[in-house]
Amino acid sequence: MSARPNLQDSMKSTWRRQDKSQWTFWHKILDSIDAHHVELDKKVPVHQKDEKIPYIPDWNAHRWILIYTGIPLSLHELYVRWRGSNFGPIIAYFFYYNASRLTTIREIRSLRTLGHKYGFLDGDQHERDGVPDSAVQKTLTSVILAGTIRPLLMVYLAYTIARTPSAMNYFLLPLQIGIYGIVLDFWFYWYHRLMHEVDGLWKFHRRHHLTKHPTPLLAIYADHEQEFFDIAGIPLITFFSMKMLGFPMGFYEWYFCQQYVTFAEIAGHSGLRLHAAVPNPLTFLLRRFDAELVIEDHDLHHRRGWKGSYNYGKQTRLWDRIFGTSGTRIESVENMVDYGTSVSIPLY
Repeated sequence: MSARPNLQDSMKSTWRRQDKSQWTFWHKILDSIDAHHVELDKKVPVHQKDEKIPYIPDWNAHRWILIYTGIPLSLHELYVRWRGSNFGPIIAYFFYYNASRLTTIREIRSLRTLGHKYGFLDGDQHERDGVPDSAVQKTLTSVILAGTIRPLLMVYLAYTIARTPSAMNYFLLPLQIGIYGIVLDFWFYWYHRLMHEVDGLWKFHRRHHLTKHPTPLLAIYADHEQEFFDIAGIPLITFFSMKMLGFPMGFYEWYFCQQYVTFAEIAGHSGLRLHAAVPNPLTFLLRRFDAELVIEDHDLHHRRGWKGSYNYGKQTRLWDRIFGTSGTRIESVENMVDYGTSVSIPLY
């Protein structure tokens, strides 16, 4: 007699089309944030793999991040100059928690607009995975944990009333952001690779790989053990590593660095059929060594990877290139990139 299927492993996603009177509290909350990767009944173009792929210039992604990171920092500085006093740590936490949450939702909606215009990778074979019917509550709690814990750690470890956003060294900041992404990716690379290659660790990572065509809401979808390292462990190790390297990892610098990382995490799970590198001030240098990461790289990690895999980095391909685990692109190969079709990420 065949074994009964594990319903918790199912990626079937039909709940958005169900009668809303049958929804639970969790369904209603998740739907209310309007962070789905596509709108229901709105056309998504399908492209063959031998068609040219448009691209997003590096500067365009930087512009998006700088604007949405600069707004809360500017408002904070204006408040200090108006009131003559700084936020206390509790107010700072809630202010930057909400700023990060709104920025994340805005990014997902901007990428959704691009998805409806340009389609998705492997779209001729498979639609993107939605939030599974069996994991609506799990997905929502994972998203809430990520959005809550990261700013809490940042405030606890780095926030001080004596400093305001204007105290940052803006000349050093681009280098700091670039190195932060590379250092974080070193720790993430080895943690991620070990999760795949060590039998005792794979069991904590396999849930994340149930999605072969991921979407932003599934970026953090995993067992609790993995969520701990994704949400807190790797950022903490990176923070202390940067301090050891001599970088001034104050709260505002860390916030800037983390906004770049979060942008990449969401875009890397978007599956957009666009050639776009993870934004990093050092991308120009990484590209000289074929070490920049594009959307398709992590998408292929999900699509082709199970316990044995490749493309373990999520901010760069540097460590994959160095340690021989870099995979071959399919739709984002250089001769297929249409540099004559430049795409802009919608700002609103």
